[in-house]
Amino acid sequence: MAHTIREKQKLLSRVRRMRGQVEAIERALESEAGCEQVLHLIAGVRGAMAGLMAEVVEDHVRSHLVDAEKHPGALNAEAAEQLMDVIRTYLK
Repeated sequence: MAHTIREKQKLLSRVRRMRGQVEAIERALESEAGCEQVLHLIAGVRGAMAGLMAEVVEDHVRSHLVDAEKHPGALNAEAAEQLMDVIRTYLK
């Protein structure tokens, strides 16, 4: 995943925020918080994870499937963008 090195700090920051969100879920469960609060915390982590997944997948597509300079047989850029739109929608 050499292409992720460019965005390494950004990705690590996202992961660290998710870690904080997971720890908040743990604290909420330990303190016997209400179901609604726990569900909101879980939904937040799920959204953050989906966002991270979308970002890494998009970078992968752009770096390995669409870059005609690096890969002469690359996919059509427009088709790849349509694929990314579907993936972004799915991961929301």
